[in-house]
Amino acid sequence: MKDYEKLVKETYVYKAVPRGNLRADVYRVREGTPQPVVMWIHGGALIFGHREGIAPHEVALFVSAGYTVVSIDYRLAPETKLRDIIEDVQDAYRWVRTSGPELFGADADRVAVMGGSAGGYLTLLAGACFEPRPSALVSVAGYCDIAGPWYSSPDAFYRQQPIVPKQKAYEAVGGREAAWNETPGSERWVFYLYCRQHGLWPTEIAGLDPRAQGPWCPVRNVDGDY
Repeated sequence: MKDYEKLVKETYVYKAVPRGNLRADVYRVREGTPQPVVMWIHGGALIFGHREGIAPHEVALFVSAGYTVVSIDYRLAPETKLRDIIEDVQDAYRWVRTSGPELFGADADRVAVMGGSAGGYLTLLAGACFEPRPSALVSVAGYCDIAGPWYSSPDAFYRQQPIVPKQKAYEAVGGREAAWNETPGSERWVFYLYCRQHGLWPTEIAGLDPRAQGPWCPVRNVDGDY
């Protein structure tokens, strides 16, 4: 990467929540002019993952192209339900636009939202629920319809593995402090496996019957303002 040795990483608290603080890692090369921003949302089925999961080569690619990268944490399910998770990413976007110009030279009018898997899903949802709308959305393998049978019915692929009982699944997640600080690949994966084996992901994540998930399905919220 050009001028990679000048790369700066800074960590900020963007939101205080009852069990701790939500943080954002900012990667940039110091410049004298405002820089457009890539706000990165990590994956992990909304159950696990961390802001530090963004790959170094991705950071290098974006920064070398002239962007500041902001990789965010958000509260995780099932301790936090989908409505509040969405509120977290909305607050992160608002923070980038309002505080970013002073803190790290962000161009508030040029913010792209990007993420993979669950982060890609939240990226797609940003096109309907962020105000003002982001300059661009880049969803990497994000899901468009979380109420679809692929997520709301038992999955044959995951059922090839030993069936996870409910008690074991909840032991892997329950009672955690600051759950969003769990590292990728932790025991929280067991809860995801349980959800997929039993077709319970939409219910466990959102706390709603899949048939009532229209507001949280990006494909159902695309209109002329998207």
